[in-house]
Amino acid sequence: MASEVMHSILFPEIEGIQYEKLDDTTFHDLALDVVTKEVTKDAREQVIVTEILSHLTSDPRVTSYRQDVFDDIKNIPELRSELLKLFEKIEFNKGKGSIRKAADEKEGIWYLMHRLNEYSDYVQCVDSLRVCLSNEKIRSDGLKGFKAYVDQLYSASHFDELKKDIENLQKDTIDIQSVTVGINLNGNLEAESMGLISINNKKFKKSNIVSNFAEAVSKEDKIQDGNDWNGDMHYRYVDGSKSLGAYKVLDDFMKFQAISSAPLATSQIRQTTIASINESDGLGNSTYYLENILNKMLDAMVKKIKNTLDKYKDVVIGGITAAIPEFVYYIRMAEFIERLEKKGFKFTKAVSIPAGETSMKATGLYNLKLAINMPDPSGLVVNNLVFDNDHTIYILTGANRGGKTTITQAVGMLFAMAQGGVFVPADSMEFAPADAIYSHFPADEDKTMDLGRLGEECVRFKEIYTDVTKASLLLMNETFSTTSFEEGYYIAFDSVKALLTKGPRTIYNTHMHKLAIDAPEYSKDMNVKAASLIVKSEGGNRSFKVEIAPPEGQSYASDIAKKYGVTYDMLTGSSEKAD
Repeated sequence: MASEVMHSILFPEIEGIQYEKLDDTTFHDLALDVVTKEVTKDAREQVIVTEILSHLTSDPRVTSYRQDVFDDIKNIPELRSELLKLFEKIEFNKGKGSIRKAADEKEGIWYLMHRLNEYSDYVQCVDSLRVCLSNEKIRSDGLKGFKAYVDQLYSASHFDELKKDIENLQKDTIDIQSVTVGINLNGNLEAESMGLISINNKKFKKSNIVSNFAEAVSKEDKIQDGNDWNGDMHYRYVDGSKSLGAYKVLDDFMKFQAISSAPLATSQIRQTTIASINESDGLGNSTYYLENILNKMLDAMVKKIKNTLDKYKDVVIGGITAAIPEFVYYIRMAEFIERLEKKGFKFTKAVSIPAGETSMKATGLYNLKLAINMPDPSGLVVNNLVFDNDHTIYILTGANRGGKTTITQAVGMLFAMAQGGVFVPADSMEFAPADAIYSHFPADEDKTMDLGRLGEECVRFKEIYTDVTKASLLLMNETFSTTSFEEGYYIAFDSVKALLTKGPRTIYNTHMHKLAIDAPEYSKDMNVKAASLIVKSEGGNRSFKVEIAPPEGQSYASDIAKKYGVTYDMLTGSSEKAD
């Protein structure tokens, strides 16, 4: 029998791999929550995307495995289309529900027909999935492995034999199109008992030949002598809204008057019938009674269906449905990226490499959050960035509102998306995956009530430092800037020097230019180095471009002061007096 453990297209079976979960704060700091809501509007699918993007491993084999699967799904649109149709059918079948029976209840016709229908749907889905995954364009180990898993299920579950048995059973049961029922009435025209007269291979149809039941009991010449059916009475619906007395008895019973092959195979029909009959007088158990009669009259057929289905009771059906969220993740991500590509934005397949002297090299990277809100890439600024032994920690300085936070956030998104297995917003990227991504951005004010802002920052940094490793990515945004420059610089200097002993890839954006100037000092005798990274200015204008260079010595606060009229001359009017 095939294994009930599904073949994952996200988590390859490689021994020793450990996954770390991105915490909710970092997920928000990197704007991944914004991205997730753009990927899909479905709340359930958003949960799937969030969970997958949040689980990271530093093993490059996992990133390569995922990237290859995504490459197939993105570049074979017909595969995506067929998979979505198939999954909609699977979900629809799941949504129909299953008839549940008590432990001591006999497996009757309704229960068995529903099982037959479930097996039939399952066989069709597996067949469709095998055809879908036989696309000759598929190259990834993940999708090929899933196809092999489905083939294994097919073989181990004897699907060829199961299909033939289902076809034969359906041929037998399809002939049941209706039943004829007799009802005995008391003096008040209330139903006392009922019985099954015949099982028919044709449905009853409306007829205007004979009047309805109400007319039949209102005229003596319409009342038949005896109870032998002469075939004159024809099937006719009764308007329940006008029923009184005998009308109501017949109207209630009409709710299960013609039992065809399709209703027999669905739980909804049974549940609806039970609900409606329970509301009537004297017929509370009619549906079960009718089933018991059917079971007796169809005893041979019931046994045949039960014996046939019991042969396949161990058929594994969970593995395929469990894989649907993984496929949905890839498909929604592919659709999202295609929408941006149509607007002109570039994405690339990240290349996963083992950790070495160079642990990341990206060209043309940009912040995906900005792209989402732009009509086209004409106003987009892209950057290049390298992490290696000489540039392990970047002290990023530059103008206010010059893009420091934007580039810091962009790098985090790049890692998360690449390790999530999807194409990244850049021209090219090769990198050693991170075992975890940490962010140290300003906290909400309500989280700093007890310790104060600086105290909260110190506690949070200490926690991160304890967990961070050489394989990690750390993103710091104006850390230790909530106190005086002297105090902040003292704490920041020691913190960066301590980080160099562990060696995580770090971007620390700050207004403390002296921290960048002193990078050579605290990098002495370290295996990895800190470097100054600046947001360039071109003629006093912000370019949003970064380069490795000493800090330019100003934060361009004067630009903001002039923009809002708060220079000394503008406030006092000295410039006007001078004129």
